Amino acid sequence: MTDEVIRAASEADLERVTETLWLAFEDDPLWSWAFPEHPKLEPWWRFLIGSALEHGEVWILGDHAAASVWIPPGCSELSQEEEAQVEGLLEDLVGVRVAEVMQLLESFDSAHPRATPHYYLSLLGTHPDHRGAGLGMHLLAENLRLIDQQRMPAYLESSNQVNVPRYESLGFQPVGEFSTPGANHRATTMWRPPAQ
Repeated sequence: MTDEVIRAASEADLERVTETLWLAFEDDPLWSWAFPEHPKLEPWWRFLIGSALEHGEVWILGDHAAASVWIPPGCSELSQEEEAQVEGLLEDLVGVRVAEVMQLLESFDSAHPRATPHYYLSLLGTHPDHRGAGLGMHLLAENLRLIDQQRMPAYLESSNQVNVPRYESLGFQPVGEFSTPGANHRATTMWRPPAQ
């Protein structure tokens, strides 16, 4: 599909990866609910991506055309120190809505499977300048090929229902869902069994 290079991101890529994923989620139903002022999503994504870079599983296709953020088995999305910063950061970003957004994050955490070690796809997106060419799915397929070599399962939450069939085409299966406070938008939790 593409001959663009896929490589692991480094600290030097933080700003470009953040830009790609921030712009990719501009119209996302769930994250637009959480951050109705889209520019406020950018520092939140930078915070998550900056933490994930420590694990060596943030991937870039081409010149930051698409990016994926994985948390490997046995690792946490945020350190304890970073967890302690979340509420204060969100207060700065969403003000009086902080309790609602924290409730949404708790739903993500509660839905996350704990019993079986797995790779967790935290974020996946394509820069709007490159949408429609299948680059995000190509990057994901290549990531999954490496995960399959390790015979590990994978987990994600789809915050946009349009993407559920795309993930199903790569072997993910819906296993549950949760909603934003008020139940206006929902996320589908999806599991991909290990390769046999």
